[in-house]
Amino acid sequence: MNRTGHPIYLDYNASTPVPPRVRAAVLRALEEGFGNPSAGHPYGRRARDMVERARAQVAALLGAASDEIFFTSGGTEASNLALRGVLGSVPVGALVTTTIEHPATQETARLLEAAGVQVVRVAPGVDGSVGAEQVAKALSSVQARPAVVSVIIAQNETGVLQPVAEIVERVRGSGVLVHADAAQAVGKIPVDVKALGVDLLSVAGHKLYAPKGVGALYVRRGVALQPLLVGGGHERGVRAGTENVSGVVGLGEACGMALECLDEEVPRLRGLRDSLEQRLGEAGFVVHGGGAARLPNTLNGRFPGVRGGALAARLADELAFTTGSACHAGREEASAVLLAMGIDAEDALGAIRLSLGRGTTEEEVTRAGNLLLNAAAALRAA
Repeated sequence: MNRTGHPIYLDYNASTPVPPRVRAAVLRALEEGFGNPSAGHPYGRRARDMVERARAQVAALLGAASDEIFFTSGGTEASNLALRGVLGSVPVGALVTTTIEHPATQETARLLEAAGVQVVRVAPGVDGSVGAEQVAKALSSVQARPAVVSVIIAQNETGVLQPVAEIVERVRGSGVLVHADAAQAVGKIPVDVKALGVDLLSVAGHKLYAPKGVGALYVRRGVALQPLLVGGGHERGVRAGTENVSGVVGLGEACGMALECLDEEVPRLRGLRDSLEQRLGEAGFVVHGGGAARLPNTLNGRFPGVRGGALAARLADELAFTTGSACHAGREEASAVLLAMGIDAEDALGAIRLSLGRGTTEEEVTRAGNLLLNAAAALRAA
C-alpha cells in the first residue's frame, strides 16, 4: 500500500487520475460554461470561447493548427471516425493495419472488411515492433483506393513504440492516408503530427489525466471525412452533437499540463521503470518487448512459471496492475498481442503490465518490486 493506505497504483496505461488543476478547470466550465456553444448570446459565447481555448491547447501539444482538431467522446470514437470517415462510404477501398492494434482499430477493421473494404494485417517481430518495409509491402499488395494505413504509436500492453514516421515515408502516395492511434502515446512522450507526417491521429483524454468521455481527432487540412454522427453540424460538420464543454476544457487543460511537464517526466519515469525492471530481473523476470523502444513508463513481462492472474489476485489489496490475459466464458485467454509476438500461450498467461505515472514515487516502486518478488516466490513454492 502507499502512504494513504490505498493499493499502489501502477495501471496508468488503463486510466489516469484527474489532477487538481484539471478538476478546477472542469468545475469552472460547469459553473461558467453552461450555455450552448452554438448560441449567439453571451452565455453561448462564453462556452464557445472555452471550447476554442481547449482546442488551441490540444493543438499546441500535437504541433497542429487549431482548425485541425475535432473533439470526440474518446479515443475509440476518434479512431472509428478516422477509419470509417474515409473508408465507410466508398465503393472500394483498402486498409493496411497491424495485428497489435487496440480493439478500437481492430474491430473497426472487421466492420469495414465485412462491408467490402480490403484489409491487410501486418504482424510484428518478436520484439513487438512492426517494420516499415513490411507495411509498405502490404500496401503494395492492394490496388484499391482510397487506402488508409493505420498504426498504433505506442502499443497499449507492451509500450513498444512503432516507427510511424518511417512508415509514413515509405507509404506516402496518391490516395493513401496514414492514421496513427496515439491514445497511449500523447502525454507520455512528445507527439508532433508534423514530424510524424500523419494525416489523422486519435487522442484519448483519460489516458493523459483528463476526464473520461472526451477525446480528439487530428485531421490534416485537406483531408475530408464522412461524419459518423449527423445532426446540427457541430465541429464544423465532422461530428454532430453539442460539445461536452466541461470534458473538452478538462482535455485542454490536461494537454497544457503535459506540454509543461513532459521534458521532466519522461526521464523521471524511465528511471523508475528501469529500476523496477532491474529489481524484478533478479528473480528471472522476462520483459516482453524489451529489445525495442518503449514508452518510458511501461513494463510488461512475466515471472516464468507464475500466472499473471494469480499474482494479481494475491496482491489485489496492495498493488493495482493488469495482466496479459482476459477472462472469457470462465476461462483465461492469453493476450492476442503477445501471441502475435510469438510468445507461447502458456508464457503469455504469465504476463503482467506495470505502468507508472505522475503520481508514482521511488518509494512506491521499491515497495511494488518487493511485493511482486515475494508474491512470485510464494506462488512458485506453493
